[in-house]
Amino acid sequence: MRLESEARDALRYRSSGDGGLLVELGDRIDWTLNTRTRRLALLLERQALPGVIEIVPAYCSFLVLFESETLDLGQLKTTIEDLFRGIEDFGGEEPGASGRGVEIPVCYGGDHGPDLASVAQHNGLAEEEVIRIHSSGIYPVYMLGFAPGFPYLGGLDERIATPRLDTPRSHVPAGSVGIAGAQTGIYPLASPGGWRLIGRTPLTLFDPTAEDPVPYYRPGDSLRFVAVNEEEFNRILREGYHA
Repeated sequence: MRLESEARDALRYRSSGDGGLLVELGDRIDWTLNTRTRRLALLLERQALPGVIEIVPAYCSFLVLFESETLDLGQLKTTIEDLFRGIEDFGGEEPGASGRGVEIPVCYGGDHGPDLASVAQHNGLAEEEVIRIHSSGIYPVYMLGFAPGFPYLGGLDERIATPRLDTPRSHVPAGSVGIAGAQTGIYPLASPGGWRLIGRTPLTLFDPTAEDPVPYYRPGDSLRFVAVNEEEFNRILREGYHA
């Protein structure tokens, strides 16, 4: 995707099977466009149209899953276009302005961040400087995907951007914080993965048994990573985190 800030005035539709409609507002990663996309998806959700099953927003598009025998496709498009014509222009809204600021504690390096040294070496920095830069950033949550609760974040400082591993790991522990190219993210579940692991959070980011399975953040929020030591990491595991 392109990373520029050009305007786009028209919607584009793509069919996704008999009961899916992909609505595209653009074709780039851009905070203003993402904000407009989330707002349009929310406005549509609030219409509570009979037959709409789920609305899933992404960077610059959202997927509408619906029952075709209940909701006419033409009616759905008309509703979306009416809402789009009345949507506010979010102009220069800053990341996180419409959402919450969320702190994520991270224990950097050691067993929790086995790739911290390679990230530092790749960028010609000391490990402490990588930690300082990473924990100084504000990271807007564009969307959730890949795995339940996995946040797609913007805002990584280019000074610590580092390519993925040549060979992915077969197991990445839940809570691992990593860097891949110009992105940073958190693995909410244990899984294979090729991101460079620089730390780990003790928070449980996804719990399918909870009323809110992803309790700490949602698209539109902004994250800040807070460095903690091993002792604090273990305390949070036992007692929970209070910012």
